[in-house]
Amino acid sequence: MTFGVYLHVPFCAKRCDYCDFATWTDRHHLMEAYAAACVADLGRHRAGGELRAATSVFFGGGTPSLLPPPLLARILEAVPTAPGAEVTVECNPDTVDRERLAAYRAVGVNRLSFGVQSMALHVLATLGRTHDPAGVEQAVAAARAEGFDNFNLDLIYGGAGESGADWERTLESILALEPPHVSAYALTVEPGTPLARRIDAGDVAARDDGDQAGRCRAAGTRLEAAGLRWYEISNWSLPGRECRHNLLYWHQGEYLGIGCAAHGHTAGRRWWNVRTPERYIGLLARGESPEAGSESLDPPARADEAAVLALRTRSGAAVGGDAAPVADQLVADGLAGWEGNRLVLTRRGRLLANEATAHLLLAGTNRRSKRPGQSSAATETIGRAGGWPPREP
Repeated sequence: MTFGVYLHVPFCAKRCDYCDFATWTDRHHLMEAYAAACVADLGRHRAGGELRAATSVFFGGGTPSLLPPPLLARILEAVPTAPGAEVTVECNPDTVDRERLAAYRAVGVNRLSFGVQSMALHVLATLGRTHDPAGVEQAVAAARAEGFDNFNLDLIYGGAGESGADWERTLESILALEPPHVSAYALTVEPGTPLARRIDAGDVAARDDGDQAGRCRAAGTRLEAAGLRWYEISNWSLPGRECRHNLLYWHQGEYLGIGCAAHGHTAGRRWWNVRTPERYIGLLARGESPEAGSESLDPPARADEAAVLALRTRSGAAVGGDAAPVADQLVADGLAGWEGNRLVLTRRGRLLANEATAHLLLAGTNRRSKRPGQSSAATETIGRAGGWPPREP
């Protein structure tokens, strides 16, 4: 039985212009207290019987690689892991060196996810990133030198000033590094971010959906030609190098969310913690729960969510009943194909995944009336990139 632990590290050296995650650049003095709070939270879940041997552990953020290795090790030591568990740490390329990566390796980290975003210097600048392409190459070389053969390169396409040629060069440059896994996401402009304000002021051009679609097609073509197999809307990997933690989300698995703003899913209930590190630390110091809210999906809503998540993956979704005619139309339109009794999106269909899913749900795939106030993560997925769960490559 798969079980995951997501650990949110909210510290960053600089906040990227497009980011609306729970991250802070001025709270580094809280790192030690924060690590202690995470350990206490894990102990609380262990005492409640919710923490069991994890098949995957994911340190996300923020910039987890800013956390001193002894603090990261202290948290990881509090997580019981199953034999062969996947343990991932997200890293900014300019925050790691061989010494830090060796320390990670020594405590059981066996997978890294590098936030590359682009290999064009001017695009990195518009995104507010602090590394350069040479730093990406150095980080990957350091990882390999320390024995990491499982890592992800995380890309964002559609940044201001990025041309089609820039994106092609980015793909060419990262493929030259022979990564076992690549994530490629369309830039999402979140309200209230510096990027959104610059667009509203006319300083930066708004993203063009046609250009975004072209970038997505180019990514699929280049990555798949290089032997990286698509397995989720924005993720490709060599065979056997799929992110197990990612798959746990898409298959509705159970996982604990540890840290401020972290989300968890246990016993059919989705829940989330308070957003700020100060509140999280304070609540755990007093022996109180840091949970800020939750929702329990009834069986029909859970089935809706399963259909939404499954259709985003290579394994596809089982579709029948009232939705069968709509599924057949998606196939006729070239947006999907049948693999046995499962509907799988084509490359063109992946560009319209939200629309395809909406049509199926509206046609009656597990459609049920909802009680007032009930929120389904499945329906919230429609119309926004990433959807549920939080993006973690």
